[in-house]
Amino acid sequence: MRIAIVVHGRFEAFDLARELLRRGNAVTVFTNYPSWAAARFGVPGEHVRSFVRHGVLTRALGRLAGPTLLPRFEPHLHRLFGRWAANALREQPWDVAYAFSGVAEEMLASTALQAQLRIVVRASSHIRYQDRLLREEERRTGARLDRPSAWMIAREEREYAAADSVRVLSSFARETFIDEGVPESKVKLVVSGVETRAFQASEQDLEERCKRVLSGAPLRVLTVGTFAYRKGVWDTAAGIRTLGTQRFAYRFVGPVVPEAADLAAELQHHATFVPKLLQSQLPQAYAWGDVFLLPSIEDGFPAVLAQAAAAGLPIVTTPNGAGHDLVEDGKNGWVVAIRRPDLIVERLRWADAHRLELADMIRTCQSSTNVRDSAQVAADFERMCADSLYAGAVPAA
Repeated sequence: MRIAIVVHGRFEAFDLARELLRRGNAVTVFTNYPSWAAARFGVPGEHVRSFVRHGVLTRALGRLAGPTLLPRFEPHLHRLFGRWAANALREQPWDVAYAFSGVAEEMLASTALQAQLRIVVRASSHIRYQDRLLREEERRTGARLDRPSAWMIAREEREYAAADSVRVLSSFARETFIDEGVPESKVKLVVSGVETRAFQASEQDLEERCKRVLSGAPLRVLTVGTFAYRKGVWDTAAGIRTLGTQRFAYRFVGPVVPEAADLAAELQHHATFVPKLLQSQLPQAYAWGDVFLLPSIEDGFPAVLAQAAAAGLPIVTTPNGAGHDLVEDGKNGWVVAIRRPDLIVERLRWADAHRLELADMIRTCQSSTNVRDSAQVAADFERMCADSLYAGAVPAA
């Protein structure tokens, strides 16, 4: 198939493009990353069209304006990229035009675009559902969160309506679209994944983790990703205050957003904070942990959850991400309700008190996990597209 992927950044697009190319598809990625950067993720430069000026402008405004003023430039930046992509796509026909939400409207509205199938992918939950969850979190925590603007909510909802279908990355995200009134037949679930081989722990790493757990040393609780209220850090902090540091050690790996800086400062005496790491450095970060904690309030598909599962870490998470797609209770972790730090405490105390059972879980959870490799995701994406393109076609005699 001839597939155009339109993405203002990277997200999972580069992994998908790489695997679709390996499957023999003709893929071109339209992005604001330079082609040399895409090549680092396995997408050859000849399969990349770059709007580098947009990427430079976005980063420059982010540094100069900061998180408070940057939203003022949001309409200009998204329209600018959307118009560029729509014009670039006109140069040849496509079987599938696949664009990330927020920059898809111009492509969808183009009468000059020759594409049999136009798909919007939403990397998070339905934007209106997301905004509602984050608004509730603002009231609960008293912090001002980075929420979708009214302009972006209206734009994305127009994109959902105009697309032939909307692809979502988790069963939770699919449920939010249906709850918000998008026809069930239009919402296509292709659960995301990661390069599992890059994150799989070695037998030695697993045994070292088991020895550490069985030694009675403080249980290492690891969180990787952005330190933000959206990721449930308010509940993580409440759990740390209750559990203390005598039986547990805590580590956060990733950037701290301004909204949560005060909370991070409060936890500095109880936890270790490590700045954002390169993807190649993450396997070693996962090797440190005994249990992985990510009590997300809202997420589409947190890649770090899949990485942790691939690394053989028992997981404590919520349904509001990919919890039900990746975790089976009692086998490779536990799924607890959002905004319930008491349940987080309950699970971690159980892990501490049942170290033999936890070690058995560590030895087996890597093989029992539902994490999908990027190659599987590409195969399912290809099948989704083919089902839509050839629906109703009469088989050849």
